[in-house]
Amino acid sequence: MFTGIVEELGQVLAFEKKAAGARLVVGCSGILHDASVGASIAVNGACLTAVELGEQQFAADLAPETLARTNLGRLQAGSLVNLERPLRANARLDGHFVLGHVDATAEITKLEVLGPELLEQRHWWLTIRVPEGLTKYVVEKGSLAVDGISLTVAGVEDEFVSFTIIPHTYSHTTLKSYGAGSRVNVEVDILAKHLEKLSLGHS
Repeated sequence: MFTGIVEELGQVLAFEKKAAGARLVVGCSGILHDASVGASIAVNGACLTAVELGEQQFAADLAPETLARTNLGRLQAGSLVNLERPLRANARLDGHFVLGHVDATAEITKLEVLGPELLEQRHWWLTIRVPEGLTKYVVEKGSLAVDGISLTVAGVEDEFVSFTIIPHTYSHTTLKSYGAGSRVNVEVDILAKHLEKLSLGHS
């Protein structure tokens, strides 16, 4: 389980497609100091297993389902990725509960500057188009994981979901490398799914 608080911005060193799935190698540093082979690492919000570890890199295998459901299949050498280690039981929960099980990808329809501030002080307005089947789980002032970033929903209109992005989030995540037309991973709040199932009386 994760929180959606990105710890480090990694860079793809290699992406090798296999007969089934792919092998991803990511360059990073901070998140590896207590890692071991078999550890879970969220990459753009998708929970992956580290199968090889180096001093400043790790490798993970991507299943066909992961490639089909996430934006990881679009990665190439040089791509930036959001990285987060699993939540410790004794740690503060700064974001919200994120399982690392991506529901789908969404298209960025707008990413524009708010205000005339200097670049490092700019806030941004982000709007994404969420797949129709997921919109019922998204509410204003609720949480949504976007590329593994815990974001507070600022507005919802039909399938369009908007957020205000603070300067720190923009500069320390993949958002700074995106624009209109980019695809991001989304994971809706698992609590909303459970509540829906209970309310419908499904076993």
